[in-house]
Amino acid sequence: MQTIRVETPSAKYGVVTGSVLVGSLGSRIERIAGKLPRRFFVLTSPEIWALWGEAFLSSFAEPPIALFLPSGEKHKTLASVERLARQMAAAGGDRGSLMIAFGGGIVGDVGGFLASIFMRGIPYVQVPTTFLAQVDSSVGGKTGVNLPEGKNLVGSFHHPLAVFADISVLGTLPDRELRAGLMESIKAGIIRDRSLVRFMEEHAAEVLGRDAKALEKVISASIRMKAGVVNLDERENGLRMILNLGHTVGHALEQVTGYKVLLHGEAVGWGMVAALFLARQRGLISRAQFERLESLIYLYGPLPALKLRKARVAAATGGDKKNVGGVRRFVLPVGVGDAGVVEDVTAAELEAAVGYVLGRAGEQYS
Repeated sequence: MQTIRVETPSAKYGVVTGSVLVGSLGSRIERIAGKLPRRFFVLTSPEIWALWGEAFLSSFAEPPIALFLPSGEKHKTLASVERLARQMAAAGGDRGSLMIAFGGGIVGDVGGFLASIFMRGIPYVQVPTTFLAQVDSSVGGKTGVNLPEGKNLVGSFHHPLAVFADISVLGTLPDRELRAGLMESIKAGIIRDRSLVRFMEEHAAEVLGRDAKALEKVISASIRMKAGVVNLDERENGLRMILNLGHTVGHALEQVTGYKVLLHGEAVGWGMVAALFLARQRGLISRAQFERLESLIYLYGPLPALKLRKARVAAATGGDKKNVGGVRRFVLPVGVGDAGVVEDVTAAELEAAVGYVLGRAGEQYS
């Protein structure tokens, strides 16, 4: 078991990683929540609750009130937040309540956002159950929901009191979900940790085979990288933008496919391919580095095939929340283990990168 510290100007908390944490959550959360009497709520999905609900409840003296969010991006909406907030109010929720987000990235984003606005803000705890949520979305305080115009366009910064990442729950995670989540760890390596890139290259069989030590290595390294960046730039005013490598094109792909074709990590995988192509065209990385990193992405695939118009995907990047004043911001790798943000990507460059991705997505790496 490890505890990685997140320490920003507005919040200090631990990210605990280890095995068999779900069965001891009650006592852990009660210690963190303090002595104030609190009404506990847990937001989860029906699927996660069916698998892990009994273990979750086993350590609570008084069971939390369960709220349910159906799976899928289509439920990551303001309408869902309103429905859940009304359920909390009807159940007696007040300013002393505490929210536990127990599920994947969507549950974490919605639960965190709900906690940030219910009664003008209540504390919450993240208990991520997918690989992607454990290594990325549960850490750093970003919460939010989607609009038809784009992903995560309504949200807030609201840090959890703690994060508990139980590696044991990954045993029930489908292979596709695991591979998609691993794209965020590849991202972590590309932008900030070349040793993680090397480990994932050399130990792919163990990682994909769910070897506990290999998974713990990748998870802890990914969290440590993100925590370090968030500690330096809590509100994404500069450095933290590098965490969005692959997300500009990735979010556009999700949007134009109606959030029905790609898991988020898969979209980020294709988005990273686009960023690598752009970086290679600009001479920021060598051909050898481009081929090495692209091969690593495909090693942890397969990524879904796509048949889309490149102009439509390129146009969809205009709704990216990183853009300011109409200027398109793009995160590009600079070698292996480093990245930067550029603001001068032309429409022609963007279409070329999207065209390359769609070509690879059509031929499936052959």
